[in-house]
Amino acid sequence: MKGRRQSTGIVLNIILAAITSVSLVSTGVFGALYYRERQEVKAVMSENAVLRETQEGIFRDESAITDEKMAQMLADKEIEVEEAIKEKIKELVTAKDGTPLKMLRQFFVDNLIYHDGENYVFAPVLDNVKKHSLKVENFRENEAGEMEYVENGVVTSHKGIDVSKYQGNIEWEKVKEDGVEYAFVRLGLRGYGSGEIVLDEYYDQNMRDASAAGVETGVYFFTQAITVEEAIEEANYVIENMKGYDVTYPVVFDVEMIVGDRGRANELSKELRTDICIAFCDTIRSAGYTPMIYGNVRCFTQMLDMPRLEAYEKWYAFYDDYMYMPYEVSVWQYSEKGSVAGIKGNVDLNISYKTW
Repeated sequence: MKGRRQSTGIVLNIILAAITSVSLVSTGVFGALYYRERQEVKAVMSENAVLRETQEGIFRDESAITDEKMAQMLADKEIEVEEAIKEKIKELVTAKDGTPLKMLRQFFVDNLIYHDGENYVFAPVLDNVKKHSLKVENFRENEAGEMEYVENGVVTSHKGIDVSKYQGNIEWEKVKEDGVEYAFVRLGLRGYGSGEIVLDEYYDQNMRDASAAGVETGVYFFTQAITVEEAIEEANYVIENMKGYDVTYPVVFDVEMIVGDRGRANELSKELRTDICIAFCDTIRSAGYTPMIYGNVRCFTQMLDMPRLEAYEKWYAFYDDYMYMPYEVSVWQYSEKGSVAGIKGNVDLNISYKTW
């Protein structure tokens, strides 16, 4: 019995020590942070009264600890210590610049993390929002440096762009020859200061020329609606201006926030912004079109109530070589600095996982 008690204590101490080390070092993510903050993490553990009681109980009443109970206790301690470590890391990085986001995202897989000003935002991944089934290993860059999604050796994603007056005159035949299957064309916008609805000056030209070249088209509208009534007004404006054009792809509601200036819609509550999205999308759907919502990680975590928007397609903007989003999306805008034949200067690049 004495020998068993000693070996059990040794095993417990080894495993508890390993929990701390493995959580921070063997993942390859926070090695440097571990060495810098090891003492503080140890302090968290040493102050844990429950942990001390567990260790003392093992030595005091060995016969009461079955192998199953031992395994459960160790599992509970591992979770407890890991959560303490996570909280410590959050404290360290929340108000500091320079911590690589990709490293944080690998560690906090149950959060969507983004940088907002001088702070890091940890937005919990919601259980009640549908997730996509895309596999990380199926994404790749082709020889042209463009993203593709490949299944069983076959490219199943679809190449697209989005354009507005800022791309100027486009040679759509060359765009088509460069493999572009579809384009989201900006129809218009509401002024973020004036509140006036304006038609994009290249809308008609882009719609006619893209269709003539065989490029499928959807449209998008940049909203600054601050009421449900204004959202319906925007939707009706879009519907009216789609007449006479072959709009086969979704009609997109762009809910981005104005950065660097005061947008009239910047201070909307999550509830009201979501109401506005629903009003626009339902009006578009009632006219026979497919509604879609465009946004970035901030939009899809902090600005919108995602469980209420499950019925609508999503277009996600995230500029990197990996799609950092667990929720189901139909289109990923992965670059704002793409190059496509027939367009002078940069253009946004997208891949979709379906066609319409």
